[in-house]
Amino acid sequence: MEHARLNGIDIAYRVDGDLAATRPWLVFAHALGHDHSMWDAQVAAFGRACNILRYDLRGHGASEAPRGDYTLQQMADDLRALLDHLSIRRCHFIGLSLGAMVGQLAAIRTPLRIASLTLAGAACRFSPQMQPVWASRIAAVRSPLGMNAIIDATISGWFTAGFFATRAADIARSVQVLRRTPVDGYAGAIAAMSRADLTTRLAAITCPVLVVAAEDDRVVPFAYAEQLLLHIPQARLQRIQGAGHLSNVEQPADFNATLRQFLAAGP
Repeated sequence: MEHARLNGIDIAYRVDGDLAATRPWLVFAHALGHDHSMWDAQVAAFGRACNILRYDLRGHGASEAPRGDYTLQQMADDLRALLDHLSIRRCHFIGLSLGAMVGQLAAIRTPLRIASLTLAGAACRFSPQMQPVWASRIAAVRSPLGMNAIIDATISGWFTAGFFATRAADIARSVQVLRRTPVDGYAGAIAAMSRADLTTRLAAITCPVLVVAAEDDRVVPFAYAEQLLLHIPQARLQRIQGAGHLSNVEQPADFNATLRQFLAAGP
């Protein structure tokens, strides 16, 4: 991992690929409570043909975790500063959950930088009924148990029962990453997600958009994907069978094939 001081904090990132100017850039942003490593299978699939940037979102992984509430605008500004730092003028952005919300705002605010958007397990806003859930998660991680207080509930939403039964090593890796997530970072990022409402701004997204919805996603159910499809006129949908929230981890072959087809189709 490399580090850069950007937008007032330390951001950790990793670049894969030979950095040839003729290669397209793929930028991956992870889910709440995870880090850049959740995209390992995508790097393996696309690293020979593309330059790839993965980074740990503010408050996650090896990036700095300032105390206090974050905003989605701050997190989109982190992305823009990182693109500037690496002289990436234009990229294909792939985000899941929290990462997908960052990508939506980036495409709205800096449209010339985003060639396409892939939004997996994504929402443009969360229902008011979710507010007590967010508050209870913050209270849980700020208890003496810390991140351990939410591991079982979080991991059970990330993956299906079948994945638990057959992929113990992958489950263990995700648990380790979640457990290492700084409490301040987790709580700060929840504030950014829970207060964001991009619904009325989605029509400003002009690049091609792929919405990826996992059939068994209980964290961000399909109704949220329908909102994106309703408000982004050029968005297209692909459903992934046999996956929970982290569809790119649980069904990497299907996810990669879907992403490859979308990128090859162009505008």
